[in-house]
Amino acid sequence: MFGIKGRLTLLFVVIVTLVLGVSGTYAQYSLGHELEVSSQRLRQGVLTRLQTSLPSALWDLDKAKVDNIVAAEMMPPELVSIRVYDTSVGLFSGKLRNENGSISSIENDASVPGTPVVADLAYRDSGAAGAALKPVIVGRVVVNFSRAQIDATLAAEVRRKVTEVLLLDLILVAALAWSLRIVFDPLKQLRDGLFDLATRGSDEVEELPDNRQDELGEVIRGFNAIQRKIKSNIQRIREAEDEARKSAQVTAKAMADLRRTQESLLQAERLASLGGLVAGVAHEINTPVGIALTSASVLMEATEKVQASVDGGNIKKSDITRYLETAAESTRLIMNNAYRAAHLIHSFKQIAVDQVSEARRRFELRDYINEVVSSLQPKLKKTRITVSIACPPDIMLDSYPGALAQVITNLTLNCVDHAFGPDDEGRITIGVAQQGDWVEMQVTDNGKGIPPDMLDKVFDPFVTTRRGQGGTGLGLNIVFNLMAKQFGGSVTVSSVLGQGASFVLRMPCVTPVDESALHADARLHA
Repeated sequence: MFGIKGRLTLLFVVIVTLVLGVSGTYAQYSLGHELEVSSQRLRQGVLTRLQTSLPSALWDLDKAKVDNIVAAEMMPPELVSIRVYDTSVGLFSGKLRNENGSISSIENDASVPGTPVVADLAYRDSGAAGAALKPVIVGRVVVNFSRAQIDATLAAEVRRKVTEVLLLDLILVAALAWSLRIVFDPLKQLRDGLFDLATRGSDEVEELPDNRQDELGEVIRGFNAIQRKIKSNIQRIREAEDEARKSAQVTAKAMADLRRTQESLLQAERLASLGGLVAGVAHEINTPVGIALTSASVLMEATEKVQASVDGGNIKKSDITRYLETAAESTRLIMNNAYRAAHLIHSFKQIAVDQVSEARRRFELRDYINEVVSSLQPKLKKTRITVSIACPPDIMLDSYPGALAQVITNLTLNCVDHAFGPDDEGRITIGVAQQGDWVEMQVTDNGKGIPPDMLDKVFDPFVTTRRGQGGTGLGLNIVFNLMAKQFGGSVTVSSVLGQGASFVLRMPCVTPVDESALHADARLHA
């Protein structure tokens, strides 16, 4: 990790390098442009001179003159070769620059390095009367130019710029290293003092020399004053830490007791809800069981009378007819009430097992909501409140049905206890909609509504409007905790005073696995 000194040096080097690099790039571009323009002028001049001097010599087939003209134009080092072609004989003359710089003649039409430029050679002759005739193409000239000179010049310029940048960077690094020592040596001394202060085991104060008369000397004197102040505060801090440690232990013990008490209250509230369910279902079962028992007694009495008539040999058709009517009516009553009792017991059994075991399984949501509401009928039938369910079929959940039954029960009974008066008519609607991998359940009532000052507190523990009337203030808190912790979902509430309230629950169709619970279970089994 670079220190401030290293970062400052690097920053200055980077800035200087960038500035020199940008200026060098611009200079390189300008030089390249100038060299290209110069090369272009050279090409134009060579071609112009050749097109001017060669046609007449080529018209006269004067090879010596053509060779002299070509040799004269080969003087610039940028020219690699010049080849002159006659329209009838082909290659007429040519010169080639060798690798060592010497000029030699071209005897055959072999490939030549460099960039070729081709130009026609037109001969113009005047007639007998001195009038100009139409130009005649007598041949062509092929000139090969080389970029080696330009590339070499640009490469040399690049090397010069790089050398210049490196030298300036070295000079800058040396200058900064020398000048920054004036600042960083005292800072290093101050840093060592701070580190020693932070790691020192004793309370002794070791002051730094403060004989400097500049800004850094003032900093060092301030540091020494801070050390003296710290020493005076250490003792007070240690005393405060001892007191805080003792208070923390007392607070932790009280918090643990409070947490255990709260968990016990929550469990008691859930068991009380289940106990109320047991009492209500037991009372509800009494009616169909009593009717079935009475019908069975009537049937048994009628059977005994018919059996006595048969044993006495004085059985009549009217006796048999009356017995069959009694048996049919008694059987119908026994079957209907036994089915009613069996349905209540089945619903109660499923809900009770789910709430006690807290097991996870797959279940169909609409049927399960119907079972939960059926188990609440013993309490609902004492009121003038109706519960309607609007849930599409075939919504499958992989979750905890017992916890869901607790949520639905608490929300429904919360509406019964708080949203309506004892003799008020009301309606509770449980609506369900599936949204992808999530399910949204809305429990709505048309009762009194929730006061605005209570709306933000309804999920807090021990908050109730029926204190002293059987309300514990834990019902909605249980709902909130189950939705957030066990289902991985959420619950929100909205209400307008006098127009009812609406609780919206969102939970995934597949409840996430609680990793912490799995680890705890694994440790338990291990």
